Amino acid sequence: MESKKNPKADISRNASLYFAIGLALMVFLSYSTINWKVYDKSDVDIGLVSMDELDDEEIPLLEQVVPPPPPPPPAPPEVIEIVEDEEEIEETVIESTETDQEEEIDIEDLEIEEVEEDIEVPFSVIENVPIFPGCDKGNNAERRKCMSQKITKFVQKEFNVNIARNLGLYGRQRISVIFKINKKGNVVGVRARAPHPNLKKEAIRVVNMIPKMKPGMQLGKAVIVPYSLPIIFYL
Repeated sequence: MESKKNPKADISRNASLYFAIGLALMVFLSYSTINWKVYDKSDVDIGLVSMDELDDEEIPLLEQVVPPPPPPPPAPPEVIEIVEDEEEIEETVIESTETDQEEEIDIEDLEIEEVEEDIEVPFSVIENVPIFPGCDKGNNAERRKCMSQKITKFVQKEFNVNIARNLGLYGRQRISVIFKINKKGNVVGVRARAPHPNLKKEAIRVVNMIPKMKPGMQLGKAVIVPYSLPIIFYL
């Protein structure tokens, strides 16, 4: 029996080409199936405007406020009466208070009040130092020296150094005192700085006991004279 196949038709000769083509088609179909996406048409906005919805939109109407008409002008009077000005008007004359340059002004009746100023002059430069009782002799320099010596002796006599001893303070003690001699010669404004409040109190007490002096003079007038006094003692 003879074979019906054509001996020239060899299918196995192109088998590898057909296999590659089929494999490629299968891969393409599988990839397309996996990445296939379906969108809902209702969720897609393509930017179209619905004119029906715009037609249904209500536009509010604004009420126009019409201002009221202005009031009519007053009617003119029917009869205009002319009145003659017969009343006399007295004019007020204002007299000038300025004085004439040639007019003499008497100033004897004017009182000029002198204002006294509290002038302070340092003890070292004042023209006439305050005079302590018993220091009225000599020139200004001698009276200054006498005053300082008298005040020092007075404080040494009256100051109670036992206050420091009772406080347990020993050695050199220094108390700085500042006061003023006013225009009447009295000691005022005493201030002190001491190692202990009791010593400060004692120094102020003693300085306030300084007797009244003749006030210091500057340019012929009594002035206030500041004075500083160191109190130094040893225990």
